[in-house]
Amino acid sequence: MQQLHRAAKLEESPLKSFILNRHGSLVLPSNFFPEIDFSSLDTLDQLAAVVKRDFEQKSPTGQDLLERTEAGVYKSRYDLLRDLGLHLFWVNRFSITMYDKRPMAWRHVPKKRDDVFLPLVTPWKEAARKTAAVQAEYNRLPPTWNAELEYCIFARLFDLFSNRRDHATELPAVLPTVAEILENPRNLTFHIGLYDPDFSTFSYEEILDCHEEVPELEALMRWAMVLYNQYPWHRQHTRLIEVGKIRDDDVVPVFYPRNHEVLQFIRRVKSGRRPAPPAPAPEAKRPARGIPAVQVRKQFAIQPRLEALAAVKGEIRCTNEDLMRNAAYNWSSMSSHEIVEKTGIECRLYTERALEDISLQAARRALEHAGRTPDEIGAVICCTCTSTRLLPSIATWLSGQLGMFQTHASFDLVAACAGMVYGLAECVRLLQEVNRPVMLVCAEKFSDKIGSVRPSRMIFGDGAAALVLGPALPGGPSDIAVLQTYASGPFNEVNSIIWPNPDFDNGITVYGPEVQSLVRRYLTQMMEELSAVRDADEPARSLLETIDLVVPHQANRTMVTKLASAAGFAPEKLYFNIDKVGNTSAASIPIAISDAVAEGVIRRPARIFAPAFGAGAVAGYAVMRVDPRIVAPETPARRTSAPIAARTTDEGSPVEDVEAALAE
Repeated sequence: MQQLHRAAKLEESPLKSFILNRHGSLVLPSNFFPEIDFSSLDTLDQLAAVVKRDFEQKSPTGQDLLERTEAGVYKSRYDLLRDLGLHLFWVNRFSITMYDKRPMAWRHVPKKRDDVFLPLVTPWKEAARKTAAVQAEYNRLPPTWNAELEYCIFARLFDLFSNRRDHATELPAVLPTVAEILENPRNLTFHIGLYDPDFSTFSYEEILDCHEEVPELEALMRWAMVLYNQYPWHRQHTRLIEVGKIRDDDVVPVFYPRNHEVLQFIRRVKSGRRPAPPAPAPEAKRPARGIPAVQVRKQFAIQPRLEALAAVKGEIRCTNEDLMRNAAYNWSSMSSHEIVEKTGIECRLYTERALEDISLQAARRALEHAGRTPDEIGAVICCTCTSTRLLPSIATWLSGQLGMFQTHASFDLVAACAGMVYGLAECVRLLQEVNRPVMLVCAEKFSDKIGSVRPSRMIFGDGAAALVLGPALPGGPSDIAVLQTYASGPFNEVNSIIWPNPDFDNGITVYGPEVQSLVRRYLTQMMEELSAVRDADEPARSLLETIDLVVPHQANRTMVTKLASAAGFAPEKLYFNIDKVGNTSAASIPIAISDAVAEGVIRRPARIFAPAFGAGAVAGYAVMRVDPRIVAPETPARRTSAPIAARTTDEGSPVEDVEAALAE
């Protein structure tokens, strides 16, 4: 039932993908066209929480703008323009998310229907003073980048701001029906004095194709275009009118629910139905005794050998500048450089292809590089947390596409960012049963599942990797020395990364402090275990002392480096490629290993420590031997844009740091 419910929710909430406009620029439409998933809301309190998060927390009120302008807070026109845009999104927080506006002559307005509404408003306080203050402040401030373009943006935003008539602080989400507002003839609504049915607005394509040299101004221009479309009439001829004085030929903006889900939400609210609150989760208790790591050589008869690794990356680059061009109405201000400082990411890679397609490409290349045919494979495991496919599973679909008539097992495994480690553990166990090669595919496609959630958009990318594990020759060494997996923890850590998340319009959401907490907990535990375990070949040394290179799950370079250092890992022994590919969850470690080989960081067989941790408070690590010869050469991506900017070298590049560590 849970799987069916998940499928239903995904069907109700379409994936929110990127597009490439006619300029070849990456655009995220969900960042500019506010949408709320009303199917998951039952009460006005729930809606208020969403509106507060997406609109109110970032946006100044009219009074805030007045106080800031009179105090001379703003240092540049961009700062003022951004606040003005945020303010106007807040003013439209309900109309833009819940209703379509249709100017209509009063004689044609339905008077008895329950799905037709009129806005009930009050006059805006100190309107003249506030508009004059904003105008004067704009004139006082110096241009930030482009005076002409900034004036164009200001003219559109100020036209809306200066022609406001209503007080927006206490707007109701559920508007009165026509019959309800007429119960008091003195209730005020909008009157459009000069209505032009041919009034020009911006098309969807015009908004998406907006292109400006300065990324921040491109985002503001889109904001202005979207907001402009909210008032498809001559704003200067709009006034407030008592509903009892409206004449048959007067034109008023009639509000209709944007979709069926909005109407159903309004009806639920009016019915007074309230869902039962969820039962609180009990306090998590530590296990009575720990579960030791799996010593592969000791515990298994058939030793695993890594035969091939093939990685497939996205062909579309989403740089930090692209994020600036797509700054959403609910994002805090952040520069491209600040994103690098916070995450270590300069670029993340997206793909227009389906998750299944990049998985299949990786699987085929891995088979070819291993010199194996499909009929030799005994099992296929696909590790992913971003599949929308339920039947058949991606693993069984891959088995069919690869021409495998029968396997011992083909199944999907959801272990989020620890997917590769969980998958390796299952592959080693299956190897004992089939005594023939098994395939592990790790693949993720996040780009269409993030929506307008900024932390997730900064971090996640798309990619796939496939590994072939075969049985080692009798008496031969194992390429995998130790495997350990963990799961669970305090309730807030288990739910630190969620998808779909109704609170964020079913987008993938990351709660940073909780993620840091679980990473810190697991890294400390991993260090203790690695320090306690002796190396099988050199009992005098701990397993930790034998590690040549640490290739962690590429979660967040800044966070992982800081926490790894605190746990005792030398930062110079960590390899990262997150700066140019982003976080690809289950696929991140094998893609990073492939890049380490391509960059010459791994030139000879090396012992790799690969820790991972993520959604569901899952975690684990593998200690394994990687021979660079198992890595298939990467094939060029189908589509690329401008070359990646040179990485900063303040602390030395990852390649230089790791090469220095290996040389010691």
